[in-house]
Amino acid sequence: MSLLDRLVAWKNRKIADPRFQAQAVRNPLLRPIARRAAARSFDLVAGFVYSQVLSAAVETGLIEAAAEAPVDIEAFAARSGLSVDGAECLLRAAAALRLLHRQQDGRYGLGEEGAALIGNAPVFAMIRHHKALYADLASITPLLTARRQDTELSRFWAYQADAGPDQAAPYSRLMAETQALVADEILHSHDFRRHDCVMDVGGGLGVFLERAGARHPGLALRLVDLPPVAALAKARLEGTQIGARLETFGIDFHTGPLPTGADLITLIRVLHDHDDGPALALLQQVRAALPRSGRLLVAEPMAGAAGAERMGDAYFGLYLWAMGRGRPRRADETASLLKQAGFRTVRTLPARNPLLISALLAS
Repeated sequence: MSLLDRLVAWKNRKIADPRFQAQAVRNPLLRPIARRAAARSFDLVAGFVYSQVLSAAVETGLIEAAAEAPVDIEAFAARSGLSVDGAECLLRAAAALRLLHRQQDGRYGLGEEGAALIGNAPVFAMIRHHKALYADLASITPLLTARRQDTELSRFWAYQADAGPDQAAPYSRLMAETQALVADEILHSHDFRRHDCVMDVGGGLGVFLERAGARHPGLALRLVDLPPVAALAKARLEGTQIGARLETFGIDFHTGPLPTGADLITLIRVLHDHDDGPALALLQQVRAALPRSGRLLVAEPMAGAAGAERMGDAYFGLYLWAMGRGRPRRADETASLLKQAGFRTVRTLPARNPLLISALLAS
């Protein structure tokens, strides 16, 4: 055991000692630290309840209503279909979480946390989508006994090459709504002016390519996704300013080779959806499709990212487990897969917000 590990173990033994805990509460210097620690522990216990308050506030339109005008309990109950007592319970809970702010006149205006959400349609889309995740996590221990394909998330993310547009549309729409969150981060992390043609593999409805094409008018654009998704992307972008520059390919990249000719390939929130074997196979296909001087940009939330540690292994670890495939990887784990696939060099790109995305560039 390293010196650091021994020091951490000693510190945690002290924290776990009931006598030390009692002393900390009595000591005026340690009391604020003890209270903060107790509050963090309670937040871990109550976190699921907090997430349900947020879900209800979004589902009932409460946050948007408070952004327009202060909310009266009885009026909100009538509009939302809740009982008056139920509406008051939700409003008070939302105020406690700072989604709302209780005014002197008893009405509720927008709170600090609610204000941060307003105008951010992708976040609202994800909160609504989380009902599927919450259903899967209702009984988590049985879920962790083995990977399953009968969960709500596995049914939602049912990627099938022979799926029709109606089956592909829901998950494609969610990806498109949330892709706007990360597109600008990726375009900031790497200079796309160095490239002639970018091919986005698993590109969904083309939101990222739409942003990239608007910023770089000389860049040729290619999108690869399952046939029904590629068809939806083509229809969505036809007639737009990038429509004439966009080439779409309906391909199941698990079974067929990727088109050649692009000098930059992007995998945006794709690799972590795959277990190591399929992820390595995909990276090998990408390497084969690139010229020797070509580049691959991998962008997704990564485990161990500084300032976003909980997001990686806690949130995405459980989300991808419930989805039935994939796992969050640290940057060095992804780099190892890239080198196994034949890439010679891998470097980490600067990330403004690792909660949204971290990026690696491989050549």
